[in-house]
Amino acid sequence: MSKKILAIGAALVIVVLVAIYFLTGANTPEKLAFSDVLTKARAGEVKSITTNSNNRNIIVVLNKDNQTFTSTIPAGRQKIDDMLANAGVPDDKYPDVENDTGGMSDPLRNFVLMVAVMVLFLGFLYWRRRRRNGGDSNNDFAGGPFSMGRSQARLITPQKAGVTFEDVAGADEAKQELQEVVEFLKRPDKFAALGARIPKGVLLVGSPGTGKTLIAKAVAGEANVPFLSVSGSEFVEMYVGVGASRVRNLFARAKKMAPCIIFIDEVDALGRKRGARAGGGTDEREQTLNQMLVEMDGFDSNTNIIIIAATNRPDVLDAALLRPGRFDRQVTIDNPDYKGRAAILSVHAKGKPFAPEVDLDRIARQTPGFSGADLMNLCNEAAILTARRNKKAIGLSELEEAIDRVLAGPERKSRIVSEKERVTVAYHEVGHALVAKLAGTVDPVQKISIISRGRMGGYTRIGAGEDRTLWTKTQLEDFMAFALGGAAAEELTFGEVTTGPSDDINKATEIARAMVCDYGMSEKFGPLALGSKQGNEFLGGGQRSGNYSGNYAYLIDREIHALVQKALGRAKQILTRYNLHLIAIATAVLEKEVISGDEMDEIFDRVEKEGMGVNMFALRPFTGDQLGLRPVTGRLGEDHETVVAAEEIGDSISEPSLPSSTVASHILDQDETDDLNRTAV
Repeated sequence: MSKKILAIGAALVIVVLVAIYFLTGANTPEKLAFSDVLTKARAGEVKSITTNSNNRNIIVVLNKDNQTFTSTIPAGRQKIDDMLANAGVPDDKYPDVENDTGGMSDPLRNFVLMVAVMVLFLGFLYWRRRRRNGGDSNNDFAGGPFSMGRSQARLITPQKAGVTFEDVAGADEAKQELQEVVEFLKRPDKFAALGARIPKGVLLVGSPGTGKTLIAKAVAGEANVPFLSVSGSEFVEMYVGVGASRVRNLFARAKKMAPCIIFIDEVDALGRKRGARAGGGTDEREQTLNQMLVEMDGFDSNTNIIIIAATNRPDVLDAALLRPGRFDRQVTIDNPDYKGRAAILSVHAKGKPFAPEVDLDRIARQTPGFSGADLMNLCNEAAILTARRNKKAIGLSELEEAIDRVLAGPERKSRIVSEKERVTVAYHEVGHALVAKLAGTVDPVQKISIISRGRMGGYTRIGAGEDRTLWTKTQLEDFMAFALGGAAAEELTFGEVTTGPSDDINKATEIARAMVCDYGMSEKFGPLALGSKQGNEFLGGGQRSGNYSGNYAYLIDREIHALVQKALGRAKQILTRYNLHLIAIATAVLEKEVISGDEMDEIFDRVEKEGMGVNMFALRPFTGDQLGLRPVTGRLGEDHETVVAAEEIGDSISEPSLPSSTVASHILDQDETDDLNRTAV
């Protein structure tokens, strides 16, 4: 501990002791009425009286055992000697009268107490500021307007981080890059001997929940060097010049601590592109960024300071910030694959008791598209459910329920649903499931449920297939048919469609638009990019500006409509041909509310062998045309009699007014393939 801290602590202790002494006193005498003082003086019982020239308080000492009392002279009275004489105190019994001028007056005592309280308050602020900054003595005094320009970065020690690289799973490439950075700091001579220089910056890029901040915490736990952590939003405030001042202060602290690491989370809040742009910016923000650029590029080659930054919006970062020499490395962290998910589940399973039947590999296969944060939440939800059910170990049922909670939200058991809605939801979900089973390339069905969750009246969960990063045209067409299976089942069974398939229709339309505009999968347009792609909504963008004419916009709409109608036609044909299976599976779902994919397959196989044995016309309002069975060749739903050709659908549309040249669309890219991988509809 420094001499400065010791001196401040000693001063605080002295002030507090003095204040306590004058406030309370060591032994406060009892109070005695002044009339009783005069009576005892006449009786010769008073030994001495001590007065204070600053006030009317007196101290009375009796002859008996030197008992001490305090009393107060009434206002407006004479001196104590005159009052004793007037009271008739005999000369032989006259007490000793002394005048004490060394005591502290009430105003002075109040002033001392006020100063003591102020010193204690300032000391408390100082202690809190040092504690918040990890005991960093370079961060001066506590807060307030005079420290507005000081950096808000926290000093994280390995003990405070509590995370090491062993706690990071599913991001092996990112771990390797960061482990190398730690090795640079621990053994710089190893790299200097080969002429390698330490990288000045590492930018972690990835969707939310992929583990960017967790990896940074692991670096703090492994590096064994000072680790300064700050958010990109903590630099700019309402006062001009504060942002640039905080940047200077941050790097000044880092240079004093070198070798060290600076971690800037959500760096896009600080490093957005300068100049005129949508969303704009302020001069203050740009000045802060300018100062950051100067500080990053102004390092000496041997300062041993590394900057790690994390963002999910790399497209909005300024180009000068991204160039080599500032951020030498850019590490992309994607959602984990099957092996990564299994490793992450193993990490989060530590310290949790699992039942013998639990197979984490199976859970990993059932959760394609889940991020590391999703998997952590899954394990936590399973543990909470186990405690709620008063069980000793987490079972497979709790993990299955946790998957549903992460995907669709908690069950809404209190929601009152009419029988008509239950039947509609059951046929809707079974329509999804049957099309998924029979379309050809859709992942296997895991579960069908008509229990409300979140905003869903029911859901069909697919998965347990392979992780996909590339999708063929056939797979996308099959997925569109799967998405529209619920609407097709409603129309075939009840003769009309409800509002339930609205989200399904939106998904199918987005896929069709991406097939036409992004992937060149339209026979009419061929391999042509239609619209300027600006990226994903989480990794920046999510908007499309049209670079085509109004006539092309009309043709694009026709082609999208044709693809969606083709998918709907395929779904209708599948459900028409397998209508007995639809009724049988829907009946089971209505009875149990939840069935697994294996149970659905058993019912399907039984109907294939034995039939229903019921009059399906009496069960649901079908029409003869809807029940007509046609021979199917090739992929289900592709015979020309059932599906109207795209050209015919396009010709049947009345020509709309031409849209503007800018068309907004959601773009199907890597994050959307993750959404397709983790689907509950």
